[in-house]
Amino acid sequence: MQPVIPYVDASIVEPAALVDAIRRRRGGHLINLDRMLLHSIPFARGWNAFLGEVRRNLSISPKLREIAMCGVAVLNGAEYEFIHHAPELLAAGGTQQQVDQLRAIGDPTADFSMFSALEQDVIRLTWHMTREIAVPMDLTQRLQQALGPTQLVEMVGVIAAYNMVSRFLIALGVTPED
Repeated sequence: MQPVIPYVDASIVEPAALVDAIRRRRGGHLINLDRMLLHSIPFARGWNAFLGEVRRNLSISPKLREIAMCGVAVLNGAEYEFIHHAPELLAAGGTQQQVDQLRAIGDPTADFSMFSALEQDVIRLTWHMTREIAVPMDLTQRLQQALGPTQLVEMVGVIAAYNMVSRFLIALGVTPED
């Protein structure tokens, strides 16, 4: 698969403040997503700030966040997103069995018993928000009781944000790095 439009060259240096900020957030390099976003400086600037906050500054557990991100990736067919977030799920305490099982998130016969009850509800929330948009009230109430209002808002925001990411990746044909 080829990207719809060519990536910005990885050696880009201007606008320096933005390119430097993106490189800092990414550990010194630009990934293909960044190189696509840099076709629009305002979009790249807003994306870097917003997704930087989502990745670094929320109170929701990193494991719950990464479960949702991986689930969104699978449901939307965004392999690029899954490739980048599966290692993050492992780093946040997930197991390889959990990562592997998340690939079955759209399968009604999938077995998620290796996830806690709360993690299973996050998987359900991810599915409902990504496939149906509407979320059953009983699920929302369980999550609010388990997480509280702030973390529920953050969890919903993570799922919404990563649905945006996957749609961007797919529409522009962003490919994994070589």
